[in-house]
Amino acid sequence: MTSNTQKFLPIIFTIIFSLLQISIAGRNKFNQQIEDPSTTSLLQYHQGPLLSGKITVTLIWYGKFSPSQKAIVSDFITSLSPTKSHSHHPSVATWWNSIGKYYHMANKRASSLSLTLGKPVIDESYSLGKSLTNKHLVELASKGGKFNSINVVLTSSDVAVAGLCSSRCGTHGSSSKMGHTHKFAYIWVGNSETQCPGQCAWPFHQPIYGPQSPPLVAPNNDVGIDGMIINLASLMAATVTNPFGNGFYQGPKEAPLEVSSACPGVYGKGAYPGYAGNLLVDETSGASYNANGVNGRKYLLPALYDPSTSSCSTLV
Repeated sequence: MTSNTQKFLPIIFTIIFSLLQISIAGRNKFNQQIEDPSTTSLLQYHQGPLLSGKITVTLIWYGKFSPSQKAIVSDFITSLSPTKSHSHHPSVATWWNSIGKYYHMANKRASSLSLTLGKPVIDESYSLGKSLTNKHLVELASKGGKFNSINVVLTSSDVAVAGLCSSRCGTHGSSSKMGHTHKFAYIWVGNSETQCPGQCAWPFHQPIYGPQSPPLVAPNNDVGIDGMIINLASLMAATVTNPFGNGFYQGPKEAPLEVSSACPGVYGKGAYPGYAGNLLVDETSGASYNANGVNGRKYLLPALYDPSTSSCSTLV
């Protein structure tokens, strides 16, 4: 297979998926209007603000999560802006710092963005029930910080959310707290382990459509949470570069192509449909990953669109 063929196969594969799925607004691994990153110009900047300064990330746990599951996600957020340098490479921080190119394009200082993990919000009693709408997600997200914050709603595997599985694995947006004009950015990601791992936890589960290859071993031995990390990472990158719908994106504002969704299914070099790419493999567990984090964590992170090379950039 030639390198040019491998280069275009992910785009062709995604277009086929788009035709099979229902097109709706919101972040979706499969239903985006995908354009070939190698043939398009830079993601268009719509002159809106990017997130900058000291940003607090508040994790809002809705439903039942074990302490180990919470630690996996919390360590990932901490790994984005670690307080100490890491000797392990490639690292999560290296992946995250690559979005600095967008700040440079917007004439903003990339170094001014610093993330801090805030005090978590825990709702194990399912205060809004086990079937949530978009309105519920915003209500939950509003429990986080008012200013300079990203409020991340994480729903457990027994919670049904409108659009989960049928059209999306998570989403990001912005809203105003009641009585305030200032908008806050929020993210929602669902745990799809028991509902649709083939859609939202690939490559740690066989896909519903397309080439059927054996699933990879999840780096934290939790298909649902490791799948959530992939989607959370993608949405974090999209949130800081397009927090209020007028930052960097292509296509319609209601269903934008963003820094990570421009590179679906790509995690390592040589990726093509059904193959995530050439990844690192843990010698002990056999788990596949491409990034190291704090506390010895390993994660699999999606490729990001690199505006300087007009290509999908991976850590490995």
